Amino acid sequence: MTGRIRAANVRLKRAYEKASRRDGVRVLVDRLWPRGVTKKAAAIDHWFKQIAPSTGLRKWFGHDPARWATFQQRYASELSANRELLKALRNLARKEPLTLVYGAHDETHNDAVVLRNVLLGR
Repeated sequence: MTGRIRAANVRLKRAYEKASRRDGVRVLVDRLWPRGVTKKAAAIDHWFKQIAPSTGLRKWFGHDPARWATFQQRYASELSANRELLKALRNLARKEPLTLVYGAHDETHNDAVVLRNVLLGR
């Protein structure tokens, strides 16, 4: 299946926010399970650990906004090696809403933001 993905079809949501029917398919995109969140409360449909930033990149970034620009470039480069997982996410987003679920507290500087931009071809 080809074609552009509507931006509204790829949503971001913290794992600590309540799941909603409007979320569509909920995919956890972190390598580690969010602390203090039960599997039931998370309501995760898929957990794509392998699409998360490498441990080295995640630790280097440390959610430091001063490293954001470099983190985005490095993570986008890592994502290019995960073509099959990107393809699976794109296919989901073309069919129905897709919510990328993440555990970071910073809603602006996190891996899900970068992943969403890559999925949307930005």
